[in-house]
Amino acid sequence: MVRVLVTRPEPGASRTARRLEALGFQPILLPLTETSALPVETTVGDAVAVAVTSANAVRHAPGALIAALARLPCHAVGKRTAQACRAAGFSSVAQGPGDAEALADGIANGLAGKAIVYLCGHVRFPLFERRLAAAGVHVQAIETYDTTAIDHGDADVVARLSGRPVYAALLYSAKASAALVSLIARPALRQLFEKTEFLALSARVAEPLQGIARQTIRIAPQPEEDALLALLSQTR
Repeated sequence: MVRVLVTRPEPGASRTARRLEALGFQPILLPLTETSALPVETTVGDAVAVAVTSANAVRHAPGALIAALARLPCHAVGKRTAQACRAAGFSSVAQGPGDAEALADGIANGLAGKAIVYLCGHVRFPLFERRLAAAGVHVQAIETYDTTAIDHGDADVVARLSGRPVYAALLYSAKASAALVSLIARPALRQLFEKTEFLALSARVAEPLQGIARQTIRIAPQPEEDALLALLSQTR
């Protein structure tokens, strides 16, 4: 059975593992990052809408904050995030195209001169906020969670991989990609990844991998897991 490394944090890692098993792959769970909730303010001022580019931002948000925002129209970056927003209690959720920059472009005109709340992580790319700010949208970023790398020891990685190479590695964030590059650089682990194909959710996620010599890097045509898994099936 084809072995596929899953690097995303829980609870997404287990969900991806189930999807891989249904497709006939053998998932190997090695989360390279983890998320944790941050203390937040629940004051939202005169915001007229909410934007969310990560399901984790909703999952880690306190109930009081969600309650204060739930009546506002919510703009979610893609399918999975939209589902998380609806499950959290938002009554009006618009599903975006799956890309944060495209979401910003899509909502900017209708929100120019107005204020929105942006539920987000401490670690994030700034282009979403910059594009909205350039269009005259006042963005109140509320960081609900942080993402940190997990420092796996050599023995732990070898044990999780059963000392055998993996066929492919799924990468969902640039932080996880950078962490995997660091693992591959270790002499005790290098041989486990010599023939691995690296499948990234987007070009931005793939950027830290560019320094890996002689490796195959493939990028999903859309920044969604469905596209990533379809890419995996094509490379099988």
